[in-house]
Order: sequence, then structure tokens, then C-alpha cells
Amino acid sequence: MQAIDNFDELLEQKYGAKGSSKREEFETDSLAFRLGVMLKEARKEARMTQEQLAEKTGTKKSYISRIERGLSDIQISTYSRLIEIGLGRKLTISIA
Repeated sequence: MQAIDNFDELLEQKYGAKGSSKREEFETDSLAFRLGVMLKEARKEARMTQEQLAEKTGTKKSYISRIERGLSDIQISTYSRLIEIGLGRKLTISIA
């Protein structure tokens, strides 16, 4: 087995080259997980429960839970509503 020198090589070995279906699935799941972690951290900083955030944004606690566990492929508009309306924070998106 070939030695791995960086994270990109690890991803390629495990999930295939960028653009492959297996790699795209991993990237999508990874993004959902990262967004969930960020939401959970921001919610906890705001000292809110999942239920309080759900009530404030017109969603359900179970939906907030699924997002925070990375189990929901959330739309940007919904994520923005949770962050900006629910938590009173500003969502900034950049393309690098």
C-alpha cells in the first residue's frame, strides 16, 4: 500500500477522485455534518434548546436534531433562517 502524505490523498484513496460518485456522496455528507456542528455550537452559545430554536423559526425539534447530527441535506435559505432569525446571528457565505 502506498504511503499517504496529505488529507487529499487520503480522501482520494478512500472515496475516489474528485467528481466520482462515491467522492461526491462523501463531500455532501461531510458538508451536512459540518453545517450541523456549526448550528449546534451557535445554538449552544445562544443558550437555546433545540425546541426553542424550532419554535422561533417555525420548524420542529426533530428537524433541528437531524440537522445537528448531519442527517439532513439542508437548503441555504433554511439554514439562513435558523441562523439569522432563530439565533440572531449573521450568516456569511464565501466562495474560495
